[in-house]
Order: sequence, then structure tokens, then C-alpha cells
Amino acid sequence: MTKELKQEFTLRITQANKTQLITILYEMVLLYLKEAEEALDVQDKRAYKDAIRKIRDCMNELMMSLHLEYDLARNLLQLYQFISRELVQASIHYEKENLQHIRNIIRQLHKAYKQIEGQDASGPVMGNTQTVYAGLTYGRNTLNESINDPAGNRGFCV
Repeated sequence: MTKELKQEFTLRITQANKTQLITILYEMVLLYLKEAEEALDVQDKRAYKDAIRKIRDCMNELMMSLHLEYDLARNLLQLYQFISRELVQASIHYEKENLQHIRNIIRQLHKAYKQIEGQDASGPVMGNTQTVYAGLTYGRNTLNESINDPAGNRGFCV
């Protein structure tokens, strides 16, 4: 993941509500799946294992965030466990087929959560974050970001 993407994800996470956080995690999984496939293409086993580890970390975060008192959460847990098993197989056999299974599932989940994002009217999960204003400047295709933090207090409240 490039430095710019990390900054973008960080900004989005600080401004996200609960549903958007899940969507962001799905997007991160899709990105890491792409990185794993690219590593396989160039036979870079170390980068491949690293991408698999990052996917596993995202999946663990998704599993830990489930409220298992709901039937839907228990169904998602089974799906996440299936993905974890596919990740184990992918890390052992170095085959894209397992990664493609995971990608298909995550794309469908991402699509579903993207649709319900608009229904979640709750505010950002994190508080006390910096306000970032971004807009096009007079330069061609130039993005200028301005951070507004009058208090200088960067501690996050969750």
C-alpha cells in the first residue's frame, strides 16, 4: 500500500461511522488481495505472505467487531471463518484460486455494505480528530489540503 493510500485510509477512518469502517476494511482486503496476486506474479513469496498477513489482520478485525447476539452476525462469522480457511490454503499452496474465492465474497459484502452506508445516520466513531479541508486549487489537477486544528490536541477519542 502506497503512502498516499495509507493517508487516504487514515483520513477516511477518522471520519467514518460504524458502517463505513466495515466498508473501509473490505476495501483494504481487496487492495491486499491485489497485492498478493501481484506478488505471486513476480514470485515474491515474502511480499505474498505479508499481504496474506494483512488480509488476515483485516479479517480478524471484522470478526472481533461482530455482535454475535444477532443471526446476521453469526452468518457473517461463518463467512469470515471460511475466508480465514481459504487464506490458510492460499498461504500454503501459493495459488490464485483461493484468493479469487475471497475476492468474490468480499466484493459482494462490500457492495451490500456500500448500499446500507447511506442508511447509517450515526456520526463518526472517532472524536477529537483534525478537520481536513480539501479542494482543487488554481493549478491544473492539483489538490490542496488544509488541516484545521486550532487546539493542537491530536488525541483521538473513541
